[in-house]
Amino acid sequence: MRILMIGAGGVGDAAARIAVERDFFDQLVVADYDLSRAEATVAAAAARRPGESRLVAAQVDASDEVAVAALAGQHGATHVFNAVDPRFVMPIFRGALAAGASYLDMAMSLSRRHPDEPYAKVGVKLGDEQFAMADQWEESGQLALLGMGVEPGLSDVFARYASDHLFSSIDELGTRDGANLAVYDEDGNETFAPGFSMWTIVEECLNPPVVWEKARASAGGGVESGFFTLPAFSEPEVFDFPEGIGPVECVHVEHEEVLLMPRWLDAERVTFKYGLGDELITILRTLHTLGLDGTDPVRVKGVEVSPRDVVAAVLPDPATIGPRMKGKTCAGVFVTGTGKDGKPRRTYLFHVSDNEETMAEYGAQCVVWQTAVNPVVALELVATGVWSGRGVLGPEAFDAKPFLDLLAAPKPVGYGSPWGLEDR
Repeated sequence: MRILMIGAGGVGDAAARIAVERDFFDQLVVADYDLSRAEATVAAAAARRPGESRLVAAQVDASDEVAVAALAGQHGATHVFNAVDPRFVMPIFRGALAAGASYLDMAMSLSRRHPDEPYAKVGVKLGDEQFAMADQWEESGQLALLGMGVEPGLSDVFARYASDHLFSSIDELGTRDGANLAVYDEDGNETFAPGFSMWTIVEECLNPPVVWEKARASAGGGVESGFFTLPAFSEPEVFDFPEGIGPVECVHVEHEEVLLMPRWLDAERVTFKYGLGDELITILRTLHTLGLDGTDPVRVKGVEVSPRDVVAAVLPDPATIGPRMKGKTCAGVFVTGTGKDGKPRRTYLFHVSDNEETMAEYGAQCVVWQTAVNPVVALELVATGVWSGRGVLGPEAFDAKPFLDLLAAPKPVGYGSPWGLEDR
């Protein structure tokens, strides 16, 4: 396997540090618009393994599908790993197809609101542009694995595992994400600094969240009829997260799991709720009120800039806040329904990432590390033939057990990152 990874930000950098410990690939090309950043990632990752020579740095414009295809061809890439924000999904997706390479991402193509009823009906959904090209990928014999981060990604793997091994029927697949993370300034005072790309946080949290219901799908004649939207921050609930994180208020957020799970798994309802916290919700609402969540360029003193790009630029880079962050983050799926024994069952399948541990072992803060480890595991399963397929697929399309076993197995056999299960 020869991998072209596009993006040397927080997640890409962590992915390289994780991947370099494994033997499943022959080459990993780390490409970024900023060549110096790609070179820094290659140097840091290679230093983790004496004599390492499989990593190469390159420069690429992720918005240029021709450039992506050319770089993949230059290095003979068999797989393109998209580690940049969702704005660049489609050019990288199309570039990989043109290059004859398989593809993996952690976030799907962007949505567009319904023009008339955005808080009731879906418009262009997350991933619609990619699924529209499914026939081309199928005909090419190549695999495009969508949404293979932590959420989406590991959460979808958990859902498939629950469907196969724990439940005979499912009422709700409810992804629930929460944390007790705090970031401190140089004086030891708690400060605001998002643990993930602020551009992506704004996109996810201010768009109308999508919910899927089987009853709507049945009445409408298919899976696509089951999707509908709600106002942002709808239906708050307090969810109790494990390993000392505790109760966190969670709200509906637009997310890929809701768009992926119903395509492969049988459930009455699919939701995603995220523990944002009052401070972040207030900030997001203020950004929206001021128009600072917009992506269309505005002219400022003769220069055109995107308001959201400015917001992201003035906040700390998520890749740099690890030394000042404390706490844990938890990703998982709360599944309700009927167990294999015919009795009612409520089970939370989860994975917790501790910032102190990821910083000590990988020099990566826990949010980006938890996102980065899952695509590396998936690539290893593809490289070894344990996972195989063609066309545009989600994590739910594959057997979950080999993934979870490899993730949890102690090093060097596995990745040494256990997951948990709680019946409630």
